[in-house]
Amino acid sequence: MKAFWIAALLAAPLAHAHITIAPASAPAGAYQTLVFKVGHGCAGSATTGITVQWPEGVTAKPMPKPGWTIALAPHEISWRGGPLPDAYYDEFTLQAKLPDAPGRLVFKVGQQCEKGRMDWADTTPESKTPAPGLEVTPAAMPMHHH
Repeated sequence: MKAFWIAALLAAPLAHAHITIAPASAPAGAYQTLVFKVGHGCAGSATTGITVQWPEGVTAKPMPKPGWTIALAPHEISWRGGPLPDAYYDEFTLQAKLPDAPGRLVFKVGQQCEKGRMDWADTTPESKTPAPGLEVTPAAMPMHHH
């Protein structure tokens, strides 16, 4: 019985996998590596593109990914390639300079697939297509040496 519950807990995130961001929080003003995790395709169809839009006050640059091309636009990075089959997951990485003020940042993500697309852009609670969010925490106070 115990093995059943462990298996159920491990499988649960896959059933409701969304595009997520890691880490979940980072300090204000920091340069932070952000990883967008793509857990599935679009209704079984392979992923062929990911577009990440970031909010005002953030600057970002992408990490190259073998087999994918990168296109840059103001406040937007797109990776095209793959395809990434629905049965697999992958990660898309960028380096961001975060704003100096703490608060919640929302990164809207478009997922293009061989058949269809998903827009991970909803900011309402309990959404079926939530936008990944990052909590910007207050920056650490500098230490004074005496």
